Amino acid sequence: MIDNPRVRAKSGLPQTAGRSCDTLAQARRLAAPALPALAGLHLLGTVLRLAFLGTAAVAAGRLIMNGTADARIVLAVPALLAAAALVGLLADRRQADIEARIARKLRQRAGTRLERMPARLLLSMPVGSLVVSMQRHPEAIASLVIGHRISTSMMAIGPLVTAVAMALVSWQAALAVLALTPVMIVFFALVGEVIRKRADAQERAFGKLAGQFADRIRTLPTILANHAGAAEEAKLRGRLDTYCANTMGVLRIAFLNAGIIDFFTSLSIALLAVFLGLGHLKLATIPGFSGLELWQSLFVLVMAPDYFAPFRRFAEQYHAKAEGLAAAAALDRLLDQPLRAPDRPAPLPANLPQHGLVAVAGPSGSGKSTLLRRLAGIETGCPPLAGQLAGARIAWVSTDSFVPEGTLEQAIRWNTTETCATQLMLAAGRVGLLDDDLLPGGLGAGIQRGGANLSGGQRMRIATARAMLTRRTVMADEPTAKLDAQSAEAVRLALREMATTRLVVVATHDRELIGQASLVIGLPASEHRQEAA
Repeated sequence: MIDNPRVRAKSGLPQTAGRSCDTLAQARRLAAPALPALAGLHLLGTVLRLAFLGTAAVAAGRLIMNGTADARIVLAVPALLAAAALVGLLADRRQADIEARIARKLRQRAGTRLERMPARLLLSMPVGSLVVSMQRHPEAIASLVIGHRISTSMMAIGPLVTAVAMALVSWQAALAVLALTPVMIVFFALVGEVIRKRADAQERAFGKLAGQFADRIRTLPTILANHAGAAEEAKLRGRLDTYCANTMGVLRIAFLNAGIIDFFTSLSIALLAVFLGLGHLKLATIPGFSGLELWQSLFVLVMAPDYFAPFRRFAEQYHAKAEGLAAAAALDRLLDQPLRAPDRPAPLPANLPQHGLVAVAGPSGSGKSTLLRRLAGIETGCPPLAGQLAGARIAWVSTDSFVPEGTLEQAIRWNTTETCATQLMLAAGRVGLLDDDLLPGGLGAGIQRGGANLSGGQRMRIATARAMLTRRTVMADEPTAKLDAQSAEAVRLALREMATTRLVVVATHDRELIGQASLVIGLPASEHRQEAA
């Protein structure tokens, strides 16, 4: 993406076309209002859980040593347990609702940005990456700005609250667990970069897998017709193996991270238990661990695991952070396209002919398709070109032409006036749709929703046959690019026949079609394309 204003001006980009899509910043702004209340709810749950553990330790210690305990303490144990469970459930549900709301808003904003993009830019995007970005990435980003943020806050507050509670009984025990904290922080810093790199690799692998799968589904009829199923299956299996390997790499690091936390937790509990045991057995005099009552020792032991619990939850969320950052970067790469005006086309003749074949020629990237879309008035973000075509009804012929679900006859008739069966048969036959082995059944051949069972060439021929049934001005974008020699010649003939009674404008690389045109508009390579080269 071009960020230098001088370069943008030289390449014809508007000065406001810099970086305008920062998904992570948007997500953080959406999350900010909800974080304080959610963090407070989680903190309340922590306090209630600690109160339950402490009360349970006091009740158990006194029952063991004295054979009895205060009834109020005994009754408080299940009450605090129920309260802690209820608050924990409410906190988790509230967090899930907030994450879902943020993901939904991110998806809506991404959809709005896609709608503002020029059609040709949107069509040039990889389908697989687009699907992954719209379906998977918003949830990962929402988990980062909510789930990971809450776990970070609780890692900062939760252990301190637990340490304060332990210090009420033995400040030496609290200091012992606090001493292990810097070690874990250093470990998190070392592991974090590894997880980030693995998560980036995982996202790229998943995007490539989704893109290849979407492309193979779209071209499945062609693959089957050429008996290439086994080869394509092997390619997909290779992509899947790569994605699985990257996923396992992320999980291995995440499991290692959790294992280290468990190790420190077990080590701390073991050390505390040994020191407390030596004190109770009178085998050693350790300050803060000797001379304690049983309930005090139990209090320290039940608090120790809860001190490390926020670290463990943070470790579980660590890969969510890496996935969220990778998802935000991937979504930005996809959506942060400059919403620029298309390349300025070469000057047109004062008046296009009333009828005839006009070819727009030029190298790739010179703006042929853009000019055609502007002539048709369908280029997003740009006003249509003024002139004799203003208000004219256009028959659009391209691989992105709409094809309704139903039969081939319904697809050709779509958006046309009443046409007799003979005209319909002639138009379909002229472009080879009635004898297409990959679309058997003639005019009754089934068309799946969205034209999923059609190749790009079949879409093009359906749009050409549809244009033949109208008297509209024809705009055809690369009408022979995806066709075999026989079908391409049939489409050229159809375009020439239509050009005898109306205007037909084609954007094309086809030298034969350019040679048959009565007027050729040549476009030079665009300035920004030359600069990039």
